[in-house]
Amino acid sequence: MPSILSADFANLQREIERIPGADAIHVDVMDNHFVPNLTLGLPVVEAIRRVTPAMLDIHLMIADPDRWAPAYAEAGAESVTFHVEAAAAPVRLARELRERGARAGMALKPATSIEPYADLLPELDMVLVMTVEPGFGGQKFLDLCLPKIRRARQLITETGGDVWLQVDGGVSLETVERCVEAGADALVAGSAVFAADDPDAMVSRLRELGSAA
Repeated sequence: MPSILSADFANLQREIERIPGADAIHVDVMDNHFVPNLTLGLPVVEAIRRVTPAMLDIHLMIADPDRWAPAYAEAGAESVTFHVEAAAAPVRLARELRERGARAGMALKPATSIEPYADLLPELDMVLVMTVEPGFGGQKFLDLCLPKIRRARQLITETGGDVWLQVDGGVSLETVERCVEAGADALVAGSAVFAADDPDAMVSRLRELGSAA
């Protein structure tokens, strides 16, 4: 799914309309506290919701998600992901998101292990493994995260349930197959999509490579 972090912020509706084949729109919310960058917040997400019927996949890179995350579900986002490093009560937050009609996702920074959170998997609909340090687009894919993707897939399989395994960071034509082979079934690509001459064709190409892996 394309990340609009790499889109033209002055023309977000037009940029979204350039990717009609996308499975979902990935929206990176950053607060300049949890990560050293400031992007967009709830009012912009509400505006995006008004101009597209596409699934909105919200990735909150913010401090105090326990306080702020439920509002994104109430705004109509189908999926809301919080960083476990920032959450005070991740189980309660995941349940709150589900109660508000959203899929609950838990994100892990590159240095955060999945194993301490294995018991949370039944409370989740998605695990997001960051393959770059969160905060900025256009970074190089961190291969050192591939073993963690494999371990996350194994834990999800052992736990059972419909839990997506998403990868975000440096996903491109060169890295998509490695991600899928490691066990990912949801991929986020920003720069690779919006830097392409035809973003929608790039979405299709990435999907084809992922399906063939």
